Amino acid sequence: MRLLVLVTGEYGWRHVDNIRRHGPPGWRVATWETPKALPPVLDYPEDYLPEALPPTDLILSLAEVKGVAEMIPEIAQMTGAQAVIAPIDNVAWLPVGLARQLGEWLARIGVACVTPKPFCSLTATHTDALRRRTPYQAHPLIAEFAAHFGQPAFRAEVDERTRQIVALDVVRDACCGCARYVAERLRGTPVDEAIEASGLHHHHYPCQASMGIDPQYGDTLMHVSGNIMKDAVRDALGPYLQTHYVRPAGYVESDDPT
Repeated sequence: MRLLVLVTGEYGWRHVDNIRRHGPPGWRVATWETPKALPPVLDYPEDYLPEALPPTDLILSLAEVKGVAEMIPEIAQMTGAQAVIAPIDNVAWLPVGLARQLGEWLARIGVACVTPKPFCSLTATHTDALRRRTPYQAHPLIAEFAAHFGQPAFRAEVDERTRQIVALDVVRDACCGCARYVAERLRGTPVDEAIEASGLHHHHYPCQASMGIDPQYGDTLMHVSGNIMKDAVRDALGPYLQTHYVRPAGYVESDDPT
């Protein structure tokens, strides 16, 4: 797969580095560094684009400037791209309304698009934040990307005697690399402490999801991202977790079925 990543700053370069280090060997990853400032309205988006960009299958937009979204249809036509992933980790970079317009513009030229909010909610067929599954138009290129990067997924190995994590293998990493970071630090952690510990490790990683309250979720996108990570760890450790029951004060168990 030929991947073109649109990058503005450190946020994007961290993702690019992780893709190049841990993506499939057959992927070819090219980048274009976007302008760091754009006018409020782009009458002629092509005026801000380079003369040429490499042939591309999938565009990944990690731009930190709102106007870049208006360039993406032109970039898709220049490069021959068939699909676009444009995450919303900060609505200042990609407002929800503009993301919706982007999908409409790309649909008119036959290009698939998904705008996961946040990025680590992406799977091959839907986005899943706070266990709210939202399907999108599936595309083989997006599915190929999402098999490796998107919503974190782990496979756990636990010492049943000590109930400590022996290994947490990364089945799918967050594109920024946070899942690998969390997995490394959970090694040796008691199973019953691992979910909360994963949230703390996520908090210590330089996640770029916004800390402003998002009206869709009623929480910050950073906290939503942290909960996605905790859910992934919980899913991996499910067979090993102990269920705790709370008995109300004064409760008396009765054999009487009525």
